[in-house]
This record gives sequence, structure tokens and C-alpha cells, in this order.
Amino acid sequence: MNAIEINSLTKVYSSSFNKKQTMALQNFSLNVTEGTIFGLLGPNGAGKTTLIKLLLGIIFPTNGTAKILNYYIHEYKIKSRVGYLPENHKYPSYLKGKEVLDFYGKLSGMSGSSLKIKIDEMLELVNLSKWGKTKIKNYSKGMMQRLGLAQALLNDPDLIFLDEPTDGVDPIGRKEIRDILLNLKQRKKTIFLNSHLLSEVELLTDRVGILNKGKLIREGTVNELTQKKQEYKLSIEGENAEQIIKDFDNRISFVNSGNGYYNLKVSDSVQLNMVLDVLRNNGIIIKEMVQQKDSLEDIFISLIQESEKKELQ
Repeated sequence: MNAIEINSLTKVYSSSFNKKQTMALQNFSLNVTEGTIFGLLGPNGAGKTTLIKLLLGIIFPTNGTAKILNYYIHEYKIKSRVGYLPENHKYPSYLKGKEVLDFYGKLSGMSGSSLKIKIDEMLELVNLSKWGKTKIKNYSKGMMQRLGLAQALLNDPDLIFLDEPTDGVDPIGRKEIRDILLNLKQRKKTIFLNSHLLSEVELLTDRVGILNKGKLIREGTVNELTQKKQEYKLSIEGENAEQIIKDFDNRISFVNSGNGYYNLKVSDSVQLNMVLDVLRNNGIIIKEMVQQKDSLEDIFISLIQESEKKELQ
């Protein structure tokens, strides 16, 4: 089952002052499977926050449709099953941590002793138990992010939207938040994540979408996006290994990278199997073979640059 279904969603902002129109989202279609973590990446102004606001019903689409948890996004009943941590969220500085959660809990329809118990649970979850009676004005940026996450999880939502959840959080805090999100996934919760920290997205997500200028330019698993086609790292062993490698023709790139490892680049899987057969037939032991990968950051930059070039053509 899909937790999110988006069909040709378009959002155009119009200015009444100069009649200028801005295409924030263009024919955007996407499905997110229930119980998974989906990461949406894109440069500033790509349309990431606009998409989340559309799905939450904060703003309305110009065209297209979308469903969350099998409800159309304009149906208010679904709101009780959704959690949201906005980017750059702010709370009144005179309130204490527990008071913030109490306010948002009551907005969600919670009350009484069950709300108090839930507030204590959430503060413990995000490692803020000792700060519940401290005023917000004394919170660091990282503590504000933790409190925001506690707020987003307070009503035990089935679908959680997180906009830059680890912004300003130190490495240990990021690890703790990552563990929380993975635990939520084990409980079949669905998480939709916006983040500029590509290393975090790479560690967390089941699938990733890359957005630029309102268009979805690539979507898939991290593995699908980062694998280099037909490039491999081999660890081999054999007395005549170097000579055998030299005998391969120029169509095959076989480079010694040291310590018994070689970088191999072939044109297709047929050529790969031919190389492996030649090595084995000459007594070369193949100890390890790993398909090479780019980092998610490299792929992200490459796709954005490619998209920008197409816009100029």
C-alpha cells in the first residue's frame, strides 16, 4: 500500500503586484510505500517545502491530485494521523519545553494524564528529559530540533513529514535522531524527509527523489542512483596476474590500484564474464569483486548540473 500517492501535482504562485507567475512544482508524480523512509533532495528553491505544504493542505495545488494514507489531501480527517516538523520552526521563547508539547498535544486533541505521560515519553525519546522545565530561550539550535521532533511525534502519527530534522544538530545528536527514525520505520511508520545533509539521507532512506526547479529529475534507491555501471573493484591473486592483465585489449580498462586490488571497467556484462573466465582459466584467484559506487553527493551535483544545462538549451 502507498502512504503517499501524487499525480501530476502543479503549483503556480502568482503575484498580484506585477502579475508575475512562478512555477514552484510542475507535473510532479510520486508514490511512497507505507512503512518506508523517503528522502527528497534538491537545491534551495527546488520546490521541496512547497510539496510538503501541499500534501499537508497548508497551500492548495494549481493542478493535479494527491492522497496521503488513502485520503485526498483536502480531507481534514487525515490530519490526526500526520506529524510535521517544519524547517526553521520557532516556539515562544517564554514557554518551557513541556509547555510547548502540552500546547501542541491539545491542538491534536490530546488531554489529561495521557497527554502528560506522552510528553514525558517524547522528551525522553529525544534526550530532553532534563530540559522539560527550561524556557525555550535557553535552548540551543540542536535542542530546538529535538523538541521539534518530539512535537512531530507527539500524536503517534502514521505518516511523518520532516523538513531538515538534523539541521544544527551535532554528530552524536544526528546519530540519535537517525536511530529514532529507523525505530519508527520498524514500527511501520512512513517518513518523508527533506534534508541538505546527503550523508544522512544516504544512511537512512529506502528511496530518494531529486527535485530541481519543480521537476522530479530522478527517483530510485540509493543503490540504484550511486552504482557505477560496469565498473568494479577486484582483489585477485596469482603469479602471472600482471601479464594476463596486460594481454587484455584496449576496450578493457584494468588498472592496478595497489595491495592486490584492481579497478576494472568493461562495456557490458558479457565482457565482464569474459574477463573473469580468462582470469580463472589462467589460475588467477578472484578473492573479491565489488561494483564501484559514486557518493550520493556526487550523483546529486551531477544530476542538478545536467538539469541546469537542459534548461539553457
